[in-house]
Amino acid sequence: MEIKLIKTEQDYNEALARMEKLFDAKPESTEFDEAELLLALIEIYEESKYKIEAPDPVEAIKFRMEQLNLKRTDMTPFFGTRGRVSEILNRQRSLTLAMIKKLHKDFGIPAESLLT
Repeated sequence: MEIKLIKTEQDYNEALARMEKLFDAKPESTEFDEAELLLALIEIYEESKYKIEAPDPVEAIKFRMEQLNLKRTDMTPFFGTRGRVSEILNRQRSLTLAMIKKLHKDFGIPAESLLT
């Protein structure tokens, strides 16, 4: 296969098919070098065409609450009052830096997901 930039879906599919053939290439071989280059080109194409957006902060919190089987009342230590929990989860109030730090520390929610 001729190595070139991946510009179309057909180029992408051909690159994936070639990558599958090169999957078991031995290190320090020409095939391995080709596979590394092809992988880089595939990643560039995927990042431009299939970009995954970070979840919005409230969705990230709700997702973690669901994972941990938490109710809104369980969130009062993080937000202060039941009213504030409701305001934040209904997007009527923004998270403070202190809330973001506590959610990140205690729930492992990536800080990038909590920043707006």
